[in-house]
Amino acid sequence: MKKILLVDDEPNIIMALEYTFKKNNFEVFIARDGQEALDILKSNYPDVIILDVMMPMVDGYATLEHIKNDKNLSHTKVIFLSAKNKTSDIEKGISLGADAYLTKPFSVKNVVDKVFELVS
Repeated sequence: MKKILLVDDEPNIIMALEYTFKKNNFEVFIARDGQEALDILKSNYPDVIILDVMMPMVDGYATLEHIKNDKNLSHTKVIFLSAKNKTSDIEKGISLGADAYLTKPFSVKNVVDKVFELVS
């Protein structure tokens, strides 16, 4: 079973994605900010992380830097899902090592398609 970590401080986004990925036979972990995500990643190694940029505590960019410096997570794909949609924001996310950058508002189908593209 593939594992996915959803990291977003918006409950409606988490609920929609959690439901969809569970229906697609993923084991789903949830974090509401970057620090909570980093705590989860100490003992769980998901195949994919969907990561918001603007969050309390530790933002998505800083969270990604921690992920990229952890050898246990070297196989993990990271997708930013953010309302920050300027070219400079997207370029920053990709330059930090994200495998994809999707913008809000988003289509759940597009998110699922991107995840399957990265893990299959």
